[in-house]
Amino acid sequence: MSQVLAYFLTWTCYGTWHRGDERGSIDREHQHPGTDTARPSEVRVLVNTARMKGEPVTLTPQDREVADRTIRDHCEHRGWTLLALNARSNHVHVVVRCDNDTPPERAMSEFKAWSTRRLREHDDRFIETQVWTEHGSTRWIKDTNSLRLAIEYVEEHQDR
Repeated sequence: MSQVLAYFLTWTCYGTWHRGDERGSIDREHQHPGTDTARPSEVRVLVNTARMKGEPVTLTPQDREVADRTIRDHCEHRGWTLLALNARSNHVHVVVRCDNDTPPERAMSEFKAWSTRRLREHDDRFIETQVWTEHGSTRWIKDTNSLRLAIEYVEEHQDR
């Protein structure tokens, strides 16, 4: 098994990107590297929208700064190497190198939890609100070319 160079983590804001979305989504059949995303499905989006327990959450530029600073501070606190970060209005991308004992799900969970805490301190509208969707995408990066492409995607391709 090849060594993991970093993790490429992505999670979305609550209610802003449903399974079946035309932008692509991940599900049990479409979660492995090299597989396509799930096909768009208007029915699936409608079903998931109907199941929501609150309003969709979008991040303002100030909210994005709070999430960005929190993730950077958490990496510093944990001794992790942050390679790329982009907090968007409806999702967050992180490329991070963690210690050998930290699985990607734990790193993402910690980023989401601490960002939620700081967002709730920053703005009362987050106090009674689910900020993030459950889980997210946790990709293992095992070669330098994939690492370069992930960093480039996070830093340069988010507005395209």
